[in-house]
Amino acid sequence: MSDTHQHSIRFVRESMLPEQEPPATERGVIKWMRENMFSNIPNGILTLIALYAVYAILSGLLPWLLNGIWDAPSIRACREILDGQTGGCFAVLTERWNQLLFGFKYPNHLYWRPTVAFVLLFVAIAPVLFYNTFPRQMLIFTALYPFVAYWLIWGGSILVPIFALVGFGVGYIVYSKYVAQSFAMGFFGGIAGALVTWWLTGMIPVEGVLAMEAVPSRDMGGFMLNLILGTVCVSLSIPFGIALALGRQSDMPFIKWICVVFIEFIRGVPLITLLFVASVVLAYFLPPGTNFDLILRVIIMITMFASAYIAEVIRGGLAALPKGQYEAADSLGLDYAQSMRLIILPQALKISIPGIVNVAVGLFKDTTLVSVISMFDLVGMIRGPILASTEWNGVYWELLGFASFLFFITCYGISQYSQWLERQLNTDHR
Repeated sequence: MSDTHQHSIRFVRESMLPEQEPPATERGVIKWMRENMFSNIPNGILTLIALYAVYAILSGLLPWLLNGIWDAPSIRACREILDGQTGGCFAVLTERWNQLLFGFKYPNHLYWRPTVAFVLLFVAIAPVLFYNTFPRQMLIFTALYPFVAYWLIWGGSILVPIFALVGFGVGYIVYSKYVAQSFAMGFFGGIAGALVTWWLTGMIPVEGVLAMEAVPSRDMGGFMLNLILGTVCVSLSIPFGIALALGRQSDMPFIKWICVVFIEFIRGVPLITLLFVASVVLAYFLPPGTNFDLILRVIIMITMFASAYIAEVIRGGLAALPKGQYEAADSLGLDYAQSMRLIILPQALKISIPGIVNVAVGLFKDTTLVSVISMFDLVGMIRGPILASTEWNGVYWELLGFASFLFFITCYGISQYSQWLERQLNTDHR
């Protein structure tokens, strides 16, 4: 045979063919729509129905928003300006914004005080929420913020929050030193010391000592009241919930059954019932002539309510940990408080983040229930003084939409932070 038939002939291309674009159905917007909106016939039908629903909503909503009236003294004036056209009467927001945010009794010239307290809130929580970004020295201001915020919002003598701070510090030091270094007992001791010292301040004449104009609690209102109740109650319910969850798993029957009865009773009672107890029934159990601040009573009841739910969320996180984690803590020679603080609780709290955030968001929205006990929060202001006035009687969508917007921004921010925190703490090896 010839060499041509005995050896195969190889060909090596000396130049590459020019690259070609992928088909139109495999790139760009068309590919995304084909894969996500029209992947099959049922999905295509649902997409068309959804697009029609969005079109129907926007066709009615956009004219109402774009033709809205922002400058008018009353709803009648809005209707005269619109002259039969579709449009919202947003002038109620520009006319009554101060009542929606601060209530109708909080003095106008003191709006700067709760505004400053609100701004300082972000400074105080920054080192707690973003612990890897801000210096730990800022935690000193975080500890001082509750007393500063109280003085700014309520006013009065600065000695009242100072004495409360001293009482909290003394109580925490005493309990943390003599009760086995227990965080929970130290916290409760601090609360007890603060309350006792705060009660003593009522017996000490402190008028005129670095005093600002005092504002009584009955003058609080608007979205400011919702923020106060939400921030304080969520902050208090988390440590109380941790203590209740640990108490429910305690080996001491007396402690365990106290926590079980408390959690099951609170979870079985509607929040509105507890608010009525705080408003009406609680006064019957106090000595005659006792003046127990209504906001403080409401904070106690809402905190109790949220603590019971958070306790169950954290108990679920504790139950999700393998038994080996508890055994590892024992093998290191750690006592109960140390093992919980250093090993068990950090893992359980990471697991419980979604549940805790769910309770916090629900609690913040439930603060609107205080309107049923004659507290003029944001919803109470809308249902009461604003809609009861002759100028704005009949404006509903604008006011309720504004309230929904404020609550959505707050709750959405909480939700997004929790998702970011979960990603930061996702250190598992999978």
